[in-house]
Amino acid sequence: MHNKAHLTLLGKSSNVGLARITTATFASELDFTLSELEEIKVAVSEAVTNCIIHAYPMDEGIIELDLEIEDCKLIIIIKDQGIGIKDIEAVLQPSYSTKEEHMGLGLAFIDSFMDEFKLISEIDEGTTLRMIKIPEQLKNTVE
Repeated sequence: MHNKAHLTLLGKSSNVGLARITTATFASELDFTLSELEEIKVAVSEAVTNCIIHAYPMDEGIIELDLEIEDCKLIIIIKDQGIGIKDIEAVLQPSYSTKEEHMGLGLAFIDSFMDEFKLISEIDEGTTLRMIKIPEQLKNTVE
């Protein structure tokens, strides 16, 4: 089974829902449970929200969402061309946030909900977040 989709979004909070629903609809091609689909939606929401808040603090930049189904795995790649992350190790710590009013749990949620999670960032170049989710009932046959 193989499929691909691409969505380009303006970094506006009103587009978080679009990213969530698009990803969940695409993912439903695989045998995810409703609970797993909810985890996927939360992970995408957190990732896109991070782009909006942190990558583009002064304007509305572009966010790229790439979705792929390959060998019964859902691959989600979210990219921005924003300011980048100075200290990736720090942002991966639960409760770390550069904004006082934020809890800093978004990446911790993503990490706990996904089977694989990778964060790549370059200052003034942007950030790429790669996530993989495998339906629980297929894990023994795919991994």
